[in-house]
Formats: sequence, structure tokens, C-alpha cells
Amino acid sequence: MRLRVLMTRQETVPERLAGATAVVFDVFMATTTLLTILENGARTVCPVACLEEADQAREKLDTGSLLRGGEQDAARIEGYDHGPFPEEYAPEVVGGKDVIFVTTNGTRAIADVAPAGTVLLGTLRNARAVAHHLEASGTDSIYLVCAGAGGRFNLEDFLGAATLLSYMNVDGFELNDGARLALDFAERHGENVYETLKQSRAGRWFVDNDRMDAFDFVADVGASGLVPEVVGGKLRRADERKSPTPLGVSDANQGGKG
Repeated sequence: MRLRVLMTRQETVPERLAGATAVVFDVFMATTTLLTILENGARTVCPVACLEEADQAREKLDTGSLLRGGEQDAARIEGYDHGPFPEEYAPEVVGGKDVIFVTTNGTRAIADVAPAGTVLLGTLRNARAVAHHLEASGTDSIYLVCAGAGGRFNLEDFLGAATLLSYMNVDGFELNDGARLALDFAERHGENVYETLKQSRAGRWFVDNDRMDAFDFVADVGASGLVPEVVGGKLRRADERKSPTPLGVSDANQGGKG
């Protein structure tokens, strides 16, 4: 059994992912916001790697119920409905809607691990739930993939991976150096996740710009029991075993909800 922590998405080697379970972390903000969108009742959630893919996905969805959101290079995308922050996707905003979401690092990381047998989204908010799901699944090959920022390591994604590992029994797993470091990091900082997150570059931005509401939301370890899984380019709850409707195929054509 193998357990790997990758410090950036650029460390991903697609051919090594076959049959494995990959968990992607982009704590500020992609995976946290995507978790929130799914949790708040969106009908369809499509994370896409780039603006071109967003345009392609848009052509296949019902524009009457479509929202587009995300960021590029930390800036809101011109013409899009919403930005990258979770509070923009309240239940009254996304309930029953189709949402296309694209970011600079996080959704690209999701695309990078597409060859994996299973792709899950990890955050601080659902770290415990994802850990329990991994243990219950019996998977023997796990990759925790930190999205990073422009090919650089960032603290918050590593903290997310370390927090997840703190809830797992890793006995019997062959660990890479990243996983060993994450376990040590969790042992040293696991009781002080909030303050550790503040020390990250992104965390300092939220503090300096008086965005503690968003920071506190991201930092709320264990607040969510939902485990998002990417199947056919769309998010679903990992406990939903029915195959989702392929992107662009209506529920009516499928004879029911996907």
C-alpha cells in the first residue's frame, strides 16, 4: 500500500495514478469553494482547467440556470457571475443551478489528476470526512496532491493534507518523504491549525485585508461531512453510487435525475 503527498500539482505523474485515489487540496480557495457550492445545493458543478474549457462546458449546459465563477491570477474573471470566495455561493444563489468554476491552480490540479481511479476534493473543513472515507474505501494507493501556487509550495494546501493524515491510521502504508513530513507537521501543529494557517502567505492576505469572515470559514476544521468526488467532469457526493448524467445530456434524456 502506498501513500504519497505531492507538494505541488506539477509533481503529478499521470501514469502513476492509474487505479489510485487522488485527493486535491486548494484550501484558498478552489476546493473549499467547490465543496461549498456542492453542499449548498447546486444541480451541476463543473470544475474546469481553463477558460477555454469553461466556454466548451457552457455550450453543453442550460444557460437559463447557468452560473460561472472563479478567478484567474487572483482576479475576478470579466463577464463571470461570481468570484472565487465561498460566501458568493449561498444556497439561495446556487440551489438548483449549474455552476462552471475555473481557477488558476486548483481546478488545474483537478484536471492533472484525472487519470486516477478516484478523484476527491480535500479541504480543512472536510479533512476528517475525507480521511474516514479513504479508510472505509480500502484503497491501497493514495495521492494527496497540493495544488500549490504557480508551481510553488504553499503552506495552506500542505496543512490541509497534514490535517487529513492526522485523522488516518497509516500503519501498513509505504510513505513518501512528503507524507512523512506531513505527519510530523500534523503532530507539531495539529492543535493549532488556525494560527498556523494565519502564517501562510494567503492567510496573511486575508488577515491584512480584513477578510477574517472568509478566513474563519476556510479554517473551520471538520465543519463539513461532505466528500466531493469528480466523475465525468462533474462533482457528486462520494457516497452517491449512481453514475452521473454526462455533461451536456439532460435529465429528461436520461429518464430521470443523474
